[in-house]
Amino acid sequence: MTSMLPEKTTTENKSANYVTNFFKEHKIGAALRQSNFFKQKGFPCRDLLHFLVLLVFTGKNLFRYLQSDAEEAPFRKDAIYRFLNDCHYNWRKFLLLVNSQIIRCRIVPLTGEKRVNVFIIDDSLFSRARSKTVELLARVWDHVDSKYVRGFRMLTLGWSDGNTFMPLAFSLLSSEKESNRLCSMNNSIDKRTNGYQRRKEAICKSTDVLLDLLKQAKAYMVPANYLLFDSWFAFPGVIRKIRELKLHTICMIKSMPTVHYEYQGQKLTLNKSYTPLSGKSGAGPRFSLP
Repeated sequence: MTSMLPEKTTTENKSANYVTNFFKEHKIGAALRQSNFFKQKGFPCRDLLHFLVLLVFTGKNLFRYLQSDAEEAPFRKDAIYRFLNDCHYNWRKFLLLVNSQIIRCRIVPLTGEKRVNVFIIDDSLFSRARSKTVELLARVWDHVDSKYVRGFRMLTLGWSDGNTFMPLAFSLLSSEKESNRLCSMNNSIDKRTNGYQRRKEAICKSTDVLLDLLKQAKAYMVPANYLLFDSWFAFPGVIRKIRELKLHTICMIKSMPTVHYEYQGQKLTLNKSYTPLSGKSGAGPRFSLP
């Protein structure tokens, strides 16, 4: 046990140096101020965020760390929880500011002009199976197990150049159907705050949130020409709206009896479109919008 302590201390010191240098190099303090992170008293937001990021890179759990190392912890748990729960802070803007700056100034200059940059959007289950009173908790469909579970859907927008992946923004979605929501929204939240806007967004259609995330990413000048996603969002109306944002779409389309695709002057359903192509090379039909 004693032989491991020096190595553990050295590792933590290295992680602390990496995090500190990252904060300085990318001007995290300035990004926080631009994103409405202000405190009238107590520890600065920058110090609180530095502490939380360092916990991640040293593999420590916040709750257990505050319980076991209460005397050594630089902050009380109330200060941390108030920081994480403040509805005035604009976390969406902060993530876009920092990540878009890294993409434009650090990653893009390392690649050639012919490199294709893409947005990637995906949703995954954020399970809260044991929760009962979490705000906007809902019954959401689990695509893997094909059943409803308690939790949320995590809609994530990322960026990639084929070699590097950078997360840009995310939205934690409840359900647009009130009947599927197990807990209601906290109505005491100030409707002018960013926290209230995120709550409103949580009960919107996922396709509407998808388009909003794309518009926000493009507003921060993130370079991309394509959007990649799975068949869950592959509706003609959604694809056309994405094209209006001057983005091409790469996705697997799903077979719907009411949706037809034009091939050599013929309007065919997806299943029927395979017939004229069955004798040709390639995995299947490919369609594009002008």
